[in-house]
Amino acid sequence: MASAIQKIVLNASRDIPFNRLVLSQSNVRRVKAGLSIEELARDIERRGLLQSLNVRPVLNGEGAETGAYEVPAGGRRFRALELLVKQKKLAKTAPVPCVVREAGSAILAEDDSLAENVQRVALHPLDQFRAFRDMLEKGMSEEEIAAAFFVVPAVVKQRLRLMTVSDKLLEIYEQDGMKLEQLMAFSISDDHARQEQVWEIIAQSHNREPYLIRRMLTEKTVRASDRRVRFVGLDAYLAAGGPVMRDLFEADDGGWLQDPTLLDRLVMEKLSSAAEDIRAEGWKWVETALSFPWGHTRDFVEIEGTPVALSEEEVVRLTALHSEQETIEAEYAQADEFPEEIDSRLGEIEQAIEALEERPVSFDPADVVRAGVFVSLDTDGTLLVERGFVRPEDVLAESENRHDAPKGDDDAVVCHSAGDDGEGDRREGAPDTEPEEEDGLKPLSERLLTELTAWRTLALRDAFAGNPHVGLTELLHTLVRDLYWQVSGADCLEAYVREIPLQVHSPDMPGSLPAHALRQRNEGWKHDLPEDEDALWQWLDGLDDTSRLALLAHCLSFGVNALYESSHGPSLARSVRERLARADRLATALRLDLAEAGWQPTVENYLGRVTKARILEAVREARGDEAADRIAHLKKADMAQAAERLLDGSGWLPEALRTRDVSGQSEGDEGLTDMSDSPDAVAAE
Repeated sequence: MASAIQKIVLNASRDIPFNRLVLSQSNVRRVKAGLSIEELARDIERRGLLQSLNVRPVLNGEGAETGAYEVPAGGRRFRALELLVKQKKLAKTAPVPCVVREAGSAILAEDDSLAENVQRVALHPLDQFRAFRDMLEKGMSEEEIAAAFFVVPAVVKQRLRLMTVSDKLLEIYEQDGMKLEQLMAFSISDDHARQEQVWEIIAQSHNREPYLIRRMLTEKTVRASDRRVRFVGLDAYLAAGGPVMRDLFEADDGGWLQDPTLLDRLVMEKLSSAAEDIRAEGWKWVETALSFPWGHTRDFVEIEGTPVALSEEEVVRLTALHSEQETIEAEYAQADEFPEEIDSRLGEIEQAIEALEERPVSFDPADVVRAGVFVSLDTDGTLLVERGFVRPEDVLAESENRHDAPKGDDDAVVCHSAGDDGEGDRREGAPDTEPEEEDGLKPLSERLLTELTAWRTLALRDAFAGNPHVGLTELLHTLVRDLYWQVSGADCLEAYVREIPLQVHSPDMPGSLPAHALRQRNEGWKHDLPEDEDALWQWLDGLDDTSRLALLAHCLSFGVNALYESSHGPSLARSVRERLARADRLATALRLDLAEAGWQPTVENYLGRVTKARILEAVREARGDEAADRIAHLKKADMAQAAERLLDGSGWLPEALRTRDVSGQSEGDEGLTDMSDSPDAVAAE
């Protein structure tokens, strides 16, 4: 006969006056964490006590019950009730629901206290989200929900944001098939079909990082930090009905704009409006574009304007600013650093001085009617206006004394579409791409190698112009070589200073750090030159040696040529190799670092233009084998995007952009051959 299962007996519960309760020394909770006693007291005041206290009788020396009870489990609730009594919101004799364990129990008080704290399970985030959603649907606001649970409204907004995630993905998360960080990444989009499509893609891969989910969901959007958005203004885009995706779980810099077509239309409308205002100044033509290719004014004749003189009030203001600046700098001359408020004030003074000293320029009306203006976006999202350029055909007509200039298009405001961006002027054909099925370290295409070396040439020019000593040495080397050995045609430095055009280049080059530095330096020298050409010699002769060398290096920098060029025939190929070898020597002398100059690999300028093997080689060199293995299974387009993320900030450079020492090796990359002997350099031989 089977024995009967012994039934358990639960501890009795009853109401005990609060003044007969004392906190037990057996309570294991010592460290304060989570909800504060004050917040818990307010919650009990609002909704009452939701959980009973666990108590035991207090015995006297003879082992008899004293009528008091100690609380080994529920100490925080006891302290919250105690606070309410002190605040006179609860009577001292108020009955408190308690579960009473009998005296002399074999279960220790510490055992009860530990079990109450350890065996509880935190609420699943999805359950919290559903509870918040139900409360919201039943009439509570987000602020009321936040106040009820003593969290900031942003926490409630984050949990409710999960409402935008597909029910299918929520179910996968509930079954532990997805991490919370991944689920939060999906919440930036409310397109359930796209969410599920992205999950199907990454579920088959080893890389399921949240950043990849966000990238895939936002690949057809525009960041709010984009220069076009800064130019138009996010408010204008929103007013036009443009949708924005936001990420409530991570900093998103304003989010992502989901309608690039609308954004581009707003940009071109604002550019066209600005162009019309400028055309009203009387210019012969005004041309607009998001950006113009590097060197777009090379064939134009630039007319000189006259800076507008400072008014008397501006002169007084400028003098006062300089005086204040000098006083502050003298007062803190011995200090290691400026106090925060002083440093802030100096920044304001410098900005005010710069605004006053950068004078607007006025042009002769006779020049205005023969010249035109380029209107575009600067790299910081401000309007870039380049006034005073005469077209080559107009210069030719004037030289032949013909005054019947063509009409019609000259008087129109020419607007390129947002996608044009001067592409036809910059590129000789469509960008080359590597077929998906081609593997191996295939030599770089001639066009890509030309683009890369165009970048390098630009950065070399900037570094060259900043180092007069190296510039003068290179000039003397070229001149002496040509004079005594009659060897020419393979020079890295074109000594007669003919500007070498960089017509083939990547889209990021015009807004790069070297391009900006060269433009600023050139404008500075143009500002300092005398107005009268006859006075130029005396002005140059009066310069100190430092200024003369700096001007020499600046002028020579325009002749620096480190370009790879397609070569046909052994003679031309040898000339290109010699030029690149000399460019390597020049880069080494200047300690040129293209990563510091601002070049970084992107899908557009490199990763989308090479084979998968080269993408993996780049990631492996920069981030190691593990990082490369994580993306090795991806298709080429996805691999290029993932590699761009991995290589961001790594300082990695393709071989064509690395600076080599005199032995032909890159710094930190022993064993790399000289570029003149590399497969990339001789691909066209």
